[in-house]
Order: sequence, then C-alpha cells, then structure tokens
Amino acid sequence: MEATADAAAPASTESSAGASASAGAPGDLVRWEQAGGVATITLDSPHNRNALSSRLLAQLDEALSRALDEPAVRVIVLTGAGPVFCAGADLKEQRAGGAPVTTSFPGVMLRIWESPKPVVCRLNGTARAGGLGLVAACDFAIAPASASFAFTEVRLGVVPAMIAATCLRRLEPRAAAEYLLTGEVFTAARAVEIGLLTRAVPEEDLDATVAHYTGMLLRGGPEALAITKRLVREVPLMPIEEGLREMAALSAERFTSEEGREGIRAFAEKRPAAWVPSDIAGAEAAR
Repeated sequence: MEATADAAAPASTESSAGASASAGAPGDLVRWEQAGGVATITLDSPHNRNALSSRLLAQLDEALSRALDEPAVRVIVLTGAGPVFCAGADLKEQRAGGAPVTTSFPGVMLRIWESPKPVVCRLNGTARAGGLGLVAACDFAIAPASASFAFTEVRLGVVPAMIAATCLRRLEPRAAAEYLLTGEVFTAARAVEIGLLTRAVPEEDLDATVAHYTGMLLRGGPEALAITKRLVREVPLMPIEEGLREMAALSAERFTSEEGREGIRAFAEKRPAAWVPSDIAGAEAAR
C-alpha cells in the first residue's frame, strides 16, 4: 500500500487553443477539460489532499480511458486541485475496510505509463508516497519550486511497493535508497536532480512551462510520438545487438510511412506538417 504520514492518434489540424469542453458532475473527484488537442485531467478532492480513494481511482481510470479513446486528444495533462497534488493512499478509507488500493492503483499507473499519447504531470503542489507513483508514470513532470516530496511509507511500517515499479525507473539509484529508506522530505530542485521531475519553476511560471511542453508535443507526429514513447521505455532493456537491429528496421519503416513522408515533404516545402494545430502553425509562419 502506498501511504502518507502527512496525512497513437490520427493527425489533426485542430487549433490547440480551440473550443474547450469540460465534464464533471457535482461531487465528482476527477474533472475533465479539453482544449484543442490537450485533455486536462484534474484530481479534485482537496478536502483529503487528493488522496487515492477507490472512488477517485475509478474516476481517474475512466478519465484516462476517455482521453486515450478520443482521437482529437493528442496530449494529456494530469494535475490536481488545491495546494497538494496527491497525498498518497486514502488511509481513512483503508482503516474503514475499504477496497485496497492494490486492486486499482497498479492499473492506473500502467495506463499512464503505456499511454501512446504523451502525459504531462502539472504538479499544483506537494506530493507524497503513492502520489509520487503517478508523477513517475508520466512522461514529463513539472512542479512549482516550492513543492516538497517524500516517500513516507516506511515511517508507517508499510513499503513503497507498487510505486517502486514506476519510481525506480526514474530515480538515480543512490537517491532512491536515500529517500525510500528514510522517508525524508526533499525539495523540488532535488527532485529534478534525481530524475523524479523534469522541471521545477517559480509558481507564476508553472502554466506557461506546461503550455511550452504541450505546444512542443503538438508539433510532433502523433504516430512518431507514440512509437518514440515505446522505444524510450523498451530500448534500454534490449541487448545492444538486438536494439540496433530492431531500431534500424523501425527507422526504415518510419521513413516510408505516410506520416514520415508528410513530415519530410513539409520540411522540404518549408511549411508545418499536416498534424500541427492551426494556431501553432500560424504562429510559426508569422516568425
């Protein structure tokens, strides 16, 4: 159980700043918004610091499924409401005999990890324990410099077992031992140093930094992004000879793919590729 002591989509030319759609009934613990090619999924349970209750996890899984199934969505942003991104497991629910986190949390992390669409974690604040499993599952993680982090499990006599599957793939080994074994709180700057975060920025720059990354991702071919996500995960685990052989075949395949041919034509013709949203293409043309 994670616990806290602190309490490939088809090409689209739709504008990334197009009409926004949102969904969420009163009392929902997860909110969904879509603006152009970006879906924003918000953990909205600030009364318990967005703790991973069975209800929140079920709604998060549903929101992720919706984002993955929606062809117009090219990039997913995961964030939270209130001052805390996620405090880890809902210990109150666990003490009351609720459904164990082990029944649903692994599937949520795997859905994020294996998503063919890039996932950007916009940390609205601090994260603890199981919340760090979500952070590590995302492709990018951007936090305010004031945020703090801790793997608090051992201080409760439990272990960071499930989140080890994502976190240990991100963390520098010595740092993993230091923080998982001690439960010590560490800063956002330190989280960048050890591989947990992509960037730590002043709070007033958080949204602009997230927008920078989503904009860059929308410039990439959707199929190319999905395949590149997979090779980032898988190639380091391959024997070198196998990796070189398979990647040579993949490279040849992509150069002759429809998306690859369009990208090369666009480069030669000095124009944005067909999948680049119209507002981004227009801004680039105006430079």
